Amino acid sequence: MALTPAEMDRKLDEHFHYEMRDDVQGVLATMASDVDHDIVGWPTGPSRGRDQAKGFYDALFADLADGKVTSTKRLYGHNFMVDDSVWEGRAPGRPFGLEGKNRRLLFRLLHVLEFSDEGLIKRENVWVDLAAIAQQLPQN
Repeated sequence: MALTPAEMDRKLDEHFHYEMRDDVQGVLATMASDVDHDIVGWPTGPSRGRDQAKGFYDALFADLADGKVTSTKRLYGHNFMVDDSVWEGRAPGRPFGLEGKNRRLLFRLLHVLEFSDEGLIKRENVWVDLAAIAQQLPQN
């Protein structure tokens, strides 16, 4: 059975809500147990399953803080959506290998998500604007 755009919106908004609270277990609960999780360019590559995805979120929440995601456009298909967003917050750690020094950070994200019939995220691909991050976190 196909999810409605409103149902997909609710699940992604719930996912983002848990991310903003650094709630790893909450984020993982929005995903299918066998989720395909791929942050394009992440050093360890794509992962499969909640247990493997957990490592990414543990690192992310150590590297970024006080985050807020604002979706600018969403496109929908049969149990999938594309979300164009802006992330804004601070970088106390080493996001994507760059020294954050607790500086403010703003960058675009592109999510491509597939949902299970039960309404969980079964595939999450994320493209991050690394050029914008590198400009804001110069390593001099």
